[in-house]
Amino acid sequence: MIIYDLLCENDHRMEGWFSGPEDYDFQLDQGLIRCPHCDTPAVRRVPSAVALASGTRAEPAAMTSVAALPADSQAMGLYRQLVGALMASTEDVGTAFAEEARKIHYREAPERGIRGSATDEEFDALRDEGIELIRLPIVGKRKLS
Repeated sequence: MIIYDLLCENDHRMEGWFSGPEDYDFQLDQGLIRCPHCDTPAVRRVPSAVALASGTRAEPAAMTSVAALPADSQAMGLYRQLVGALMASTEDVGTAFAEEARKIHYREAPERGIRGSATDEEFDALRDEGIELIRLPIVGKRKLS
C-alpha cells in the first residue's frame, strides 16, 4: 500500500491510497481519481510533508519554493543528508506535533527541536501564531517514481 498526497487544480488537498505506483498511474489515466471537494479529475501528486519546529519566532514566508531533483543527483544526496541530520537532532512527537510546538513556543515545555505530523490547518494555525516551522518531504534511499 502506498499513500500519496494529492492536489487538484483548485488547490484542494487530499490523500490517496493505492496498491502501488502503477495503480495510481492507471487510475489517473482512467479518470478514476477525482477531487472529493469539487469533483475535478485534474489531480496531481504533491510531495508529502513532515513539519519541523523550533522554539524561536520568525515571520512566515510569503511563498513556498519547490524543487524537483533526480533521485540519483548530488543535490538529492545532500538533501537526504540534511533530512537525516534533522531527524537525528529532533525529537519525534508524532501527531502531538501542534500541541508540543505550542508548549515550546509559549515556554510551557523545554525548548528543543521536534518533528512530527500536522494537518494543513494545524500547520497554518501554528504559522499564524508566529511559531517557526518548516515542511520537508522525507525521501527514501531507493529511487522514487
